[in-house]
Amino acid sequence: MKRLLRLLGLTLGLLGLLGLFLLLGGFLYLRGTLPQTAGRLSLKGLSAPVEVERDRHGVVRIQAQNLKDLLFAQGFVHAQERLWQMEFQRRVGQGRLAEILGEAALSQDRFLRTWGFYEAAKKAYARLYPEEKEAVEAYVAGVNAYLASGAPLPPEFRLLGFRPEPWSGPDVLVWAKMMSFDLSGNWEEELLRHRLLARGVSPERLLELLPPYPEDAPTILQAGDLNLPLEREEAPSALLRMAPPRFLEASNNWVVSGSRTATGKPFLADDPHLGFSAPSLWFLMALKAPGFSVIGASLPGVPGIVIGRNERIAWGVTNVGADVQDLYLLEDVGGRGYRYRGQVVPYRVREERIRVKGGKEEVLRVRETVYGPVITDALKDPPKTPMALRWVSLDEEDHILLAYLGVNRARNWAEFVEALGVYSAPSQNFVYADIEGHIGYVAPGKFPIRREGHTGMVPVPGDGSWDWLGYRPPEAWPQVLDPKEGLIVTANHKVTPKGFPYALTYDWAEPYRAERILELLRAKEKLTLEDMKAVQLDQKSLLYRDFRPVLELLTPLSERSQRARERLLAWDGTMGKDSEEALLFALWYTELTRLPEKEVGEPYWDEPRYLLKALKEGDRNCDQEGTEYRETCLDFAALALERALDRKEALGVRAWGEVHRAAFPHAVLTHTPLKRLSDRGVPFGGDRYTVNVGPFDPATLQMAHGPSYRQIVDLADLEASLFIHPMGQSGHLLSPHYADLLPLWAKGSYLPMRFKAPARSVLLLEPGR
Repeated sequence: MKRLLRLLGLTLGLLGLLGLFLLLGGFLYLRGTLPQTAGRLSLKGLSAPVEVERDRHGVVRIQAQNLKDLLFAQGFVHAQERLWQMEFQRRVGQGRLAEILGEAALSQDRFLRTWGFYEAAKKAYARLYPEEKEAVEAYVAGVNAYLASGAPLPPEFRLLGFRPEPWSGPDVLVWAKMMSFDLSGNWEEELLRHRLLARGVSPERLLELLPPYPEDAPTILQAGDLNLPLEREEAPSALLRMAPPRFLEASNNWVVSGSRTATGKPFLADDPHLGFSAPSLWFLMALKAPGFSVIGASLPGVPGIVIGRNERIAWGVTNVGADVQDLYLLEDVGGRGYRYRGQVVPYRVREERIRVKGGKEEVLRVRETVYGPVITDALKDPPKTPMALRWVSLDEEDHILLAYLGVNRARNWAEFVEALGVYSAPSQNFVYADIEGHIGYVAPGKFPIRREGHTGMVPVPGDGSWDWLGYRPPEAWPQVLDPKEGLIVTANHKVTPKGFPYALTYDWAEPYRAERILELLRAKEKLTLEDMKAVQLDQKSLLYRDFRPVLELLTPLSERSQRARERLLAWDGTMGKDSEEALLFALWYTELTRLPEKEVGEPYWDEPRYLLKALKEGDRNCDQEGTEYRETCLDFAALALERALDRKEALGVRAWGEVHRAAFPHAVLTHTPLKRLSDRGVPFGGDRYTVNVGPFDPATLQMAHGPSYRQIVDLADLEASLFIHPMGQSGHLLSPHYADLLPLWAKGSYLPMRFKAPARSVLLLEPGR
């Protein structure tokens, strides 16, 4: 989500509209938009009564007599609680923000229309299998039943002066496309490398600035647990063995078998790290109908449960980061076409009419190729050579919803894997556990087969010589059932061991989180539910452990630096929100990331292995310009500590959490005087590399993404399982459930993940005419 929030950062002048809003009733109007949660409602489209319970935290439990009515009711409830969020999300996917937000959103719409997310959603919807189309249509009917019910619209609609259109099937599918976009960053990596090479950075130097995944670091799968024969891992050229991503949405999950637990049955934990927003990305609910009983985290706008459990199995997901995007360099011929397989092929031109609030309309001409859209046309600073994008999520078939509905119903490993057989993108690390005691892992997805020599790491000529050859079959996907060690950990680190027959990607997250989780899980002979909580909430920094020897070696430049150095050396590396040492270390490390700024053209270069090697062995960037003295890298580290202390004094704070706050902005209201009512923030600890992650903008120290949901499933007693997400269940500003979960989430508390819980309110949905 962080990339989307950055993409959609808007500056809106709504002061005049705010005055109108206050004249229309202000507080009383807001109260009147809260949904009906008790009593009876008659809804056309239902075939039988459906019961909707809400507990004291607003967690929803729906019971229906058939699956169609169940998904209808889910769509209705999602619309009750999150209609504005759903509207905003589909407008993002459609590229129709300027219609309601004005010219401030026009560049975002151009970008989104160029990629063609909604066009892809429409094509995929037309090709859905009957079962999944019926599910989507039932969900959409529920959303539209809410729109037709006469219920007041959330205040954002009144503020912006429009009413939502009825929902359709592609509106559901497009948000899955946007999530895939948010979790697929290879195109940006390719552009980064292309820019650095054009800047004159040599391939050999790139290997130093962007080191490959360390050979001695953990992988998710072990060679001895794989059914596939190990041959040779695809080896890229020296130029391309590089580049952990500048940013990938991160996550942790793990599963431990009963042989390692006090209960004798597995535990499964998951915490996806995604962008923060108000309201939250997720909505907690339980769905029950004959043959369908599931509880967990749902996505408003999408049917079913994405992460959770049913009465027999549990699952969690983290992002694989698989490389399913390629950029193709086009030999443009007079703007009319491009050279492909020896011929000039005309561009297919797709006209997009972008309406802008106030009456203006812009016609955008999107150039299409055999690979896909020419996305460099939509970039602010496009490269000289146009590039087209090939991406699996723009394929005409996409059955990801069918995969998730199958997972929701699965009763065992075989059914679980079979359900994922149609999975497309974004590829996820699925961990699995069941009440029989089995644990497993599978990474499903449409993984491209590339020609030898094409690693997917940099743009390649779009002349037909580097086209994809197809996709890997499901039987070749990485997977394991009941591994020997009795545990599986994923933290966006490398999936496959040495010798795996093909590469999923060469971009992997640094192994710090994975190493810390493994360290904690291996520390006890028999693990408990409390241990699972402790691991999920752990904020000890292995980054500090790596950089501590540098502190031991440097010579402080002042008495205050000496005191700071002594404090950091005596510290245990826990990045707690109340810790002054955590603040000092974060500021010092941030200053260290400035080391190659002039060489790479970016102010911060968060590549710890490059920095460590430079500080220990020397690097050309350590000598500071403008001085007669030739500075060493330890001199630079000492200077960085001085600069960190200067910044700390300027901030005027003592503890990490005073400046490092988890921020939850409203996509639109954050730019208005209603920001005080809509936005939230809490002090938080951690950094990018702690298990309880706390990545931050180095310029502001603010935290814009992190644990968007936490789940711990106890397979010995499923009703003892736990879950939580930040903010609250409701998207309504004056609802008691708008932000009531945020304090619980911030301090590491959980809600019971139960099918049965005391109901605070009961709403009966009845068939109507």
